[in-house]
Amino acid sequence: MPASKRFAPPGPLGFGGAPLGNMFEEVTDDVAAATLGAAWDAGIRYFDTAPEYGPGISEHRFGHALRDRPRDDFVLSTKVGRLLRADASKGGKHGPFVKGLPFRVDYDYTADGVRRSIEDSLQRLGLARIDVAYIHDCAEDAHGERWREVFDIAMKGAAVALTRLREEGVIRGWGLGVNRVEPCVLALERADPDVFLLAGRYSLLDHPALDVFFPRCADQGVNVVVGGPYNSGLIAGGRTFEYQEAPPEKVAARDRLAAIAKDHGVDLRAAALQFCAAHPVVASVIPGTKNPARVRENVTLMSQPIPAAFWQELKRTGVLPEGAPTPAG
Repeated sequence: MPASKRFAPPGPLGFGGAPLGNMFEEVTDDVAAATLGAAWDAGIRYFDTAPEYGPGISEHRFGHALRDRPRDDFVLSTKVGRLLRADASKGGKHGPFVKGLPFRVDYDYTADGVRRSIEDSLQRLGLARIDVAYIHDCAEDAHGERWREVFDIAMKGAAVALTRLREEGVIRGWGLGVNRVEPCVLALERADPDVFLLAGRYSLLDHPALDVFFPRCADQGVNVVVGGPYNSGLIAGGRTFEYQEAPPEKVAARDRLAAIAKDHGVDLRAAALQFCAAHPVVASVIPGTKNPARVRENVTLMSQPIPAAFWQELKRTGVLPEGAPTPAG
């Protein structure tokens, strides 16, 4: 028998905060405010951000948009594992974030680092609490060959501190926010998480979460938030995959999907969102966007009718595994 479900962010559609940290291009404060306002007006009540996004500017923007809303009417998550330190020499640039606040970003997965991270986030947000804290990027893509050493520090430090903060009522739940499946499976073995934010590893193009991780979540009553349902924009018609130029084989796979979608009169973006949401362990899907129109579009896409024959062809042709849950059609 599956364990009873733990804390779950409201779904099926939430809002991912990386783009409003000026990912790849600058977004003005006015556009960011209008985008978050459109999300609220469309009924979205789950919002995810992180200190790294900006760095810092995404949290500022989310706080500005949400602090006058009734606090019990929405769920807010942010992340721990990185601390921001004043450093004007960085010019507000960090990774793919082109213009943010004048901080450098330092990893810190210790218990003390987690407590400081949450306090700093509350200051940037201008809010008295967050609901979910995700341990951010304690995985191979961020730390290379030494990721297991980093993960071990996170389990002995961050995981213990977050479990205590949950018991104290400071947060409602915690988990990992990562782009890889392996640390999530290990965290289920070593700790007591409530919910995971897994980006890019459960989508129409890439679904390694399906075989082992999702069944273990179901057994343990742990929920999953799916980030990156468009695989960094590739499924939505872009050219990036995992935040960089997409390799030719991924572009070819996207084009194959698009051809099948066209044959069935299906918007591939709608299929991407609805596929992610169809799995029973998925509590919410959180595409990010930079403008109000795209928010409203995502809401429409989530409920757009898709014929059962489309999903059947994806399985018949091997694009999707036979056991992957799909909408009824």
